[in-house]
Amino acid sequence: MTTNDTPLRRIAADLRAAFGLLTRLPLPGGVPAPGGAASAWAWPLVGAGVGALAALAATLALALGLTPGVVAALVLAVQAMVTGAMHEDGLADSADGLWGGWDKARRLQIMHDSRIGSYGVLALVLACLARWSTLALLLAAGPQWAVLIAVGALSRVPMVVIAALLPNARGAGLSQAVGRPDGALAGLALALGLALALALVGAAAALAMTVLAGLACGGLVLVAWRRIGGQTGDILGASQQLAEVAALAVAAAALA
Repeated sequence: MTTNDTPLRRIAADLRAAFGLLTRLPLPGGVPAPGGAASAWAWPLVGAGVGALAALAATLALALGLTPGVVAALVLAVQAMVTGAMHEDGLADSADGLWGGWDKARRLQIMHDSRIGSYGVLALVLACLARWSTLALLLAAGPQWAVLIAVGALSRVPMVVIAALLPNARGAGLSQAVGRPDGALAGLALALGLALALALVGAAAALAMTVLAGLACGGLVLVAWRRIGGQTGDILGASQQLAEVAALAVAAAALA
């Protein structure tokens, strides 16, 4: 190891690469080059950051007297702006491709098409409705810093795990360019996401969020494997959305 490649420098570089890949935040020195799969362990930390920014927006909006429903919509808008709506785009493209094509080649072609079809519209509407309704319920009790940060972190874990488990189905695209994280990186991402959730929302809620998110994304893995033989960047984005819906549902049920 050289003096210019200390552990702290490596961690800082991975964090910068992860934020550069998964957000549209202005970073010092501009957008970094893709850091590759080595920075995938930090994706849950990016999610925690996105959740914290959403919680900050919720705190300010609630302090201004806005209703929980309006604040929930604002939270969704902040998350979409911070991430460039890349996960929502992945969900829409995955729904169109996985259900709109008759063979692997056609499904991948549809997923690569920037236009959105009926399956994609329905997936986006249902996912946003589920997120909005659970957020509105939660925000009626306050800004929910702990929940939003925990959900943000946990919902990025499946992206790392799925990328490690499944090969790239297209042989091109963002997922191929980033590469496949190994099992150790996936395990570290899971440990980080789970540790944050345990510290923020407690063992019962954190484990329930993890299990339900895992079941939702497990179903996505099975469908993706059978229909396209692997994962793409769109599949990884869809997994984040499904995990977020599942984790928010657990949090809302616990509050109710």
